[in-house]
Amino acid sequence: MADEQSIVDAQKQFADVDINNGSTSGAEDDEEEEVPAPGTIDNDIFAITPTSEIHRRISSSNLEDVLTDNGDYFIEVTVAEPQKVGDGMGSYLTYKVTTKTNIPKFKRTEFSTMRRFSDFLGIHDVLSGKYTRLGRIIPPAPSKNILGGSTKVKMSPQQTEPGAPRNAEWVETRRAALQRYVNRTAQHPMLRVDLDFINFLESDQELPRAVNTATLSGAGVMRLFNKVGETVNKITYKMDESDPWFDEKITEVENLDANLQKLHSGLKSLFNTRKELSALTGLVAKSAAMLSTCEEHTGLSRALSNLADVEEKIELLRSEQANSDFFIMAEFVKDYIDLFSAVKSVFHERVKVFQNWQHAQLQLSKRRENRGRYELANRTDKLEQAQQEVEEWQTKVQRCQQQFDDISAEIKKEMERFELNRIREFKINTMKYIEDQMAHQQQIISYWEAFIPSAREIV
Repeated sequence: MADEQSIVDAQKQFADVDINNGSTSGAEDDEEEEVPAPGTIDNDIFAITPTSEIHRRISSSNLEDVLTDNGDYFIEVTVAEPQKVGDGMGSYLTYKVTTKTNIPKFKRTEFSTMRRFSDFLGIHDVLSGKYTRLGRIIPPAPSKNILGGSTKVKMSPQQTEPGAPRNAEWVETRRAALQRYVNRTAQHPMLRVDLDFINFLESDQELPRAVNTATLSGAGVMRLFNKVGETVNKITYKMDESDPWFDEKITEVENLDANLQKLHSGLKSLFNTRKELSALTGLVAKSAAMLSTCEEHTGLSRALSNLADVEEKIELLRSEQANSDFFIMAEFVKDYIDLFSAVKSVFHERVKVFQNWQHAQLQLSKRRENRGRYELANRTDKLEQAQQEVEEWQTKVQRCQQQFDDISAEIKKEMERFELNRIREFKINTMKYIEDQMAHQQQIISYWEAFIPSAREIV
């Protein structure tokens, strides 16, 4: 297969490469965007940037057309040609990112630039910071530990024997994951015309390093604690849901996520089992070949030799089937497990907006009580200030309620688009997987059919 050939070709090139561009394994979630601790309210929370402010830099001449999924515009991004930069453990990889599009917002219809792994994390951080709080589902960037091992892989030229860890396989897995990520982002009607995303695809300049690839600093530790606290808050806080659509959708998302994780676990087991079966088939091929050399009967010796050839071919096919299990299905399902995490994040953003709304209402009630006490006590010196505070919090309550209505409507629209894409992608990938498996099975059948005459000639 092409994937296997690219892995073999890149074997020597990526020895001693730090695939995470210098990040450490202990910094998986370091330096996240700072968020308020659970139960606290940011003083500026009632001045959240409105959607119109984020859209203002997008030209109105093509915004309406670009935001409609009518098929008139397309964008396709390819991540290829990983290249090693530097030497030793301080080295890193860059990828050639090639874009083809007819969206007017871009300067050209086809262009390329070089990006490293941290650049992909950086653009995800930027987009997530802009749009998640508005209720938009941001495709998650690939994780650092793509195969569940160490984030740094050091491989000597001698580590090329069968069964030895191959850094090039990690590189290919990451390249494919980055390509899927950037294309999912590019298919979002709003994200693909975001100026930061356009700059990520078009600019030849080096981008600022993503903060979450650095080791923990003092501020990073505090942000990590806030992150943990917010996670606890997600679990413990239950809002009184007034819209049954959200109750049903949250239950649906939880069920799909749980079952996708079970499917992913099964696919990983299938991949490992099929790899083991491939290795055992190779062992049978070698044993049959050795037996044919010491067999004195000519017909039987020829048949055993042919059997060895068939088993060797089947060994390769089963290895390709295992790669199909991993690259076509397991990685695809893993992507959707991460996407459902992004879906849960926007649902939680709605809960945070609701909490802010409730907080504003509580503060308004307190200000009204204060005003009432001043009126009863005839404190005219305090009454004017109390009235101003009541009016300020009335405005904040109205603003929070509008934000809650806006994010609720946006989430419904995003979920409709997400569901359509999910069904379409599952259909495409499932059909691709079935056709690939059937092709391999048919090839195995053809090998056995070609072997039958040799077996019949044994006299």
